[in-house]
This record gives sequence, C-alpha cells and structure tokens, in this order.
Amino acid sequence: MSAKAHGAGRIALPEIDSTNAEGFRRAASLPGPTWIIAGFQTAGRGRRARPWTSPPGNFHATLVLQPKEPAEQVALRSFAAALALRDACVALTGLPDSFTLKWPNDVLLNGGKLAGILLESAGLGTPTPVLCIGIGVNLIAAPDASLVEPGAVPPVSLLHETGHRITPEAFLDALAPAYAAWEAAFQTAGFAPLRTAWLAHAARLGEPIRARTGTETRDGIFETVDASGNLILRTHAGSLAIPAAEVFF
Repeated sequence: MSAKAHGAGRIALPEIDSTNAEGFRRAASLPGPTWIIAGFQTAGRGRRARPWTSPPGNFHATLVLQPKEPAEQVALRSFAAALALRDACVALTGLPDSFTLKWPNDVLLNGGKLAGILLESAGLGTPTPVLCIGIGVNLIAAPDASLVEPGAVPPVSLLHETGHRITPEAFLDALAPAYAAWEAAFQTAGFAPLRTAWLAHAARLGEPIRARTGTETRDGIFETVDASGNLILRTHAGSLAIPAAEVFF
C-alpha cells in the first residue's frame, strides 16, 4: 500500500524484519522521500545493534531520504526527528510539559523513555546516497524494565502514562508534517534553529549526567549542545565536546 504523507510517499506493511532494512532494500526504486511503516518488526534494532521490542500497536517506521549534504550534516537530522516526534506527541496529547528530549536520540515522557531514533546511511557523498531515519515509539506497550541496561532510563508507553490510545497510522499522520516542517527549516536555515528548539526541551540541561563512550565514562554537567550537535560536558578538567555516547542520569 502506498500513499502520500505531506510531500513524502508512504508504504504500509503488515510485517517486516526491520523498517530500516526495508528502506535500504527499496531505496533505489523510491521516487523521493518515503515513509515505511510496519505493523510488526521481527528484527527491529536500536543504537549499537541492540534489539528493539516491536509489538503490534506500537509505532515502527523509517523515513528514507537521499541527502546531498556531507555526512556530518546529514547526522544532524536526528535532531529534526526528535523535534518532530515531540511535536507529534504534544499535538496528539495536549501535554507539552510532559515530553523532553534526551541527547542524542531519545524522547522522554514523564522522565521515561518513550521513543528512540536510529539513523543509518550508505553512499553519502556519492550520486546515490541513502539515509534511513528509523523511529520506534511505545504507543501502547513498553519493554519490561528488567530488560533495560542498569542505570538506563526506564521505558514507558504513551497509553500507560497519558491514557491516550493512538494508532500507528494516526501517529504517522501527525509525525509526517512535523518532520517536513523541521526538514524545511534545516534546508533553509541550517542547524541553528533546530539546535535552539532542541535545547529548549532538553532533559537535564545544566544538571549532572554521565556520558559513556566506547572507551571511557565521564561525569559532569550537561552544559549545552554545540553547533555540530556534540554534547558539551563541563568536567573538573574543563569542557569536553562528545560526539557520541550513552547518557545516564
């Protein structure tokens, strides 16, 4: 099934291994930006190849793009996706104070993890670039907290926290125009307006956090996000720019 969703195509599938994987498989044949939404994923994944629980009724989708910018700029679309997710959640629930953004790629609801974003790319800088923005949202069910890494933000669902039962299709109806608006802002004005908006809703800004990279763990104050999207952590040794890390509160 294919339709248009605010300037982007929409492909709805009952079941797939991974919407990101399907995005890469279909990329060469897509005429332009396209959302792929699945009722169920058999092999959904998050950052660092972690499994992503994908029960029916939750939101599992990927936006497939063909970006022309350098890789470091392409990666900034994770902020556009996070802002669009928050906008969609607020529009559907009317609860603007309940949703915050956790660097680098999560949306929190009442302090718990509601949604995650996974950017994967191929061929950047070539004539056939592909970017898959994978998005998972716990609309009706959240993973068991015992399955979450110790110290990580506990998962929550939209239904349990707010009482709102939103279908995946209705969620995409809200998300697609929200993302299109932030993509347009990114295209016309660059990262600056996204950075300003993201910081306005950032979780734990100005507070102590722990950032764990693949090689070390740093404790400090979450100072800001810089113009390249790096987390700026103020430590006893000075401020550090961290391009990628797991953040713990």
